[in-house]
Amino acid sequence: MRRSGVLLHISSLPSNYGIGTFGKAAYDFVDFLKESEQTFWQILPLGPTSYGDSPYQTFSAFANNPYFIDLDLLIEQGLLDPHEIVATFHSPRYVEYKELYDERFIVLKKAFHRFDTKNTKFQKFIKDNQNWLNDYALFMALKVHHGGESWLTWEKELRLRDENALTHYKNLLSEDVEFYQFLQYEAYQQWFNLKKYANAKGIEFVGDMPIYVSYDSSDVWANPKFFDLDQDRLPIHVAGVPPDNFSKDGQLWGNPLYDWKQLEKEDFNWWVERISQAVHAFDWIRIDHFIGFQNFYSIPYGHLTAAKGEWKKGPGIKLFEVIKEKLGCVNIIAEDLGVITDDVRKLLKATGFPGMKLLQFAFDSREESDYIPHLYTKNSIAYTGTHDNETTQTWFTKLPKKDLEYCLNYINHSGNQSPVDSLIKATLACIADTAIIPMQDYLGLGDEGRMNIPSTTGNNWKWRMLPNEMNKDLLIKMKSFTLLYGRGQSKHKKGS
Repeated sequence: MRRSGVLLHISSLPSNYGIGTFGKAAYDFVDFLKESEQTFWQILPLGPTSYGDSPYQTFSAFANNPYFIDLDLLIEQGLLDPHEIVATFHSPRYVEYKELYDERFIVLKKAFHRFDTKNTKFQKFIKDNQNWLNDYALFMALKVHHGGESWLTWEKELRLRDENALTHYKNLLSEDVEFYQFLQYEAYQQWFNLKKYANAKGIEFVGDMPIYVSYDSSDVWANPKFFDLDQDRLPIHVAGVPPDNFSKDGQLWGNPLYDWKQLEKEDFNWWVERISQAVHAFDWIRIDHFIGFQNFYSIPYGHLTAAKGEWKKGPGIKLFEVIKEKLGCVNIIAEDLGVITDDVRKLLKATGFPGMKLLQFAFDSREESDYIPHLYTKNSIAYTGTHDNETTQTWFTKLPKKDLEYCLNYINHSGNQSPVDSLIKATLACIADTAIIPMQDYLGLGDEGRMNIPSTTGNNWKWRMLPNEMNKDLLIKMKSFTLLYGRGQSKHKKGS
């Protein structure tokens, strides 16, 4: 079945309060996707972001980002008055995270103080999510208590989770713990209401799951035995990728590696719980750095670059056999970009998961690339690029002359439309069952629309769509392209 969708993170939606939310603009975007014949809305990870604002480095693999709680919906609930909202921002185009950090939690705490914590739905939410929520809420309360410092710097009793110390702080910080439980309750209520609305319109959410979690997270603090840590809970080895043509020092991500032997001893229960929650929250799950389940790059902790590491074996198919046994068939997309070896190909084939194909990787005039569309299979997801790539508009300006000529010839580009639109059409035209286009490419944006430059911090994850960009002209273009290549919702609903 041929279908298509759009990549746009929640943070990139328009709003009056500095960042996209689960509010009106999200519902409007669902309607826009429906009208333009799309089926999928792909987003980035929803976790609470930490230093650097990356959705791939969060305080929890299970929690939701409080920034996405829509304040207007809290007003409708009677938890906020409009005059209480402080939202200092200077540009509707970019998220200003410092202002959000300084102001948003003050506003949310006012809503919390009006909330009835004896509410049965709230209490049920706490009970249903006790496997992660209580540790997360205490972790965040402790983090605030310690001035935002990493748990690495906390007193030894807390780092090592001494029972007496935990009990003491649960009592001391009980209101803050309840506040963070409240934030998760509101965020998830708003998310599931949005998902229900989207699903009713035929729109399916593609969520995003990083393979690794942050060291400074409730996941590692609460479950140290599942990670490669020493007796003082410091990492022994960390994650990254080795040097290549794009980075002479490789990429040092710094995430702690898993102790896969210990996870296997416990039947991979932590991973099963993580996938289970994602299955509940999304219709599809894109797992980032899927190749790390087969082979992962291990860098000694403390090294300043990724140059000196070694490849080690991951759990391979065993993990996914357990997931299938416990959860049934799960809609997973494997982000298989990177070093694709024969054993990675075997793992992908054994799971049956679709992999990813990027047209921005396809056009090397010196040799035939694995990403050239005539080599695709149906069971794959085609993209122009992703959040880590340059926008296609910028990409075209940087292509070497021979590669550019090869690309324009291959995609049958003609002068009466932009090269970006020609590449979008080539993506939609390919044999892959699913094609997903970043919204920045549909808008024809250049550098101003870039979402992330890998291995950099401080200026990423900020781009936002302007309200007037979700207009009739864009809708007509997206709808016509989608129908032209047989990917429309209305087409596959008729059984075509």
